[in-house]
Amino acid sequence: MSEPFKKVTVPVAEICKGLALTPEAKALETPGAAAPALFDALVSQGLYADAIRFLARGLPKRESVWWACLCARDRLPDDASPEILAALKAAEDWVYKPTEENRRTAMAKAEVAKFETPSAWAAVGAFWSGGSMSPPGNPVVPPGEHLTGLAVAGSIMLAAAQIEPQNANQRYQEFLAYGANIARGGRGRDAATA
Repeated sequence: MSEPFKKVTVPVAEICKGLALTPEAKALETPGAAAPALFDALVSQGLYADAIRFLARGLPKRESVWWACLCARDRLPDDASPEILAALKAAEDWVYKPTEENRRTAMAKAEVAKFETPSAWAAVGAFWSGGSMSPPGNPVVPPGEHLTGLAVAGSIMLAAAQIEPQNANQRYQEFLAYGANIARGGRGRDAATA
């Protein structure tokens, strides 16, 4: 039996509701299933993208963004631009201190990074975590509850494939191990500092 996911407190059916899962993944969802059981089934069937989407939405937003940050940092290109590094730092800053200022800074840095990298999408995940999507002083437009998970999943999948795409499946497995560790209450990987 899988270790419990201490950080995933939402029922599996609620996590999966409206989630873009493949038919193969949907077939694995059984009534009353625990999150670790479905996650393990998705991974064992090689449905890595589905497992990433599921866990990115199931984790609390802060932990989900942290997962994206770990994966983005793990696959930073040697020649990463200052814009890419700034977007990743902004996302990490929000994880360490989830203030409104850090949330808005994350989006500003993602925009400068042109929304093209795992770092930028980790920062977008932070921005979509709450607050308002409209500029300060305008009517509040809250982000949809699912948006952080969407940005995080995109960040992680992009990180797995951006360098040596032929090794994406190996990266998916590594990144899914980080995510499972976070879900169980860990920091994601031994080298991570939280």
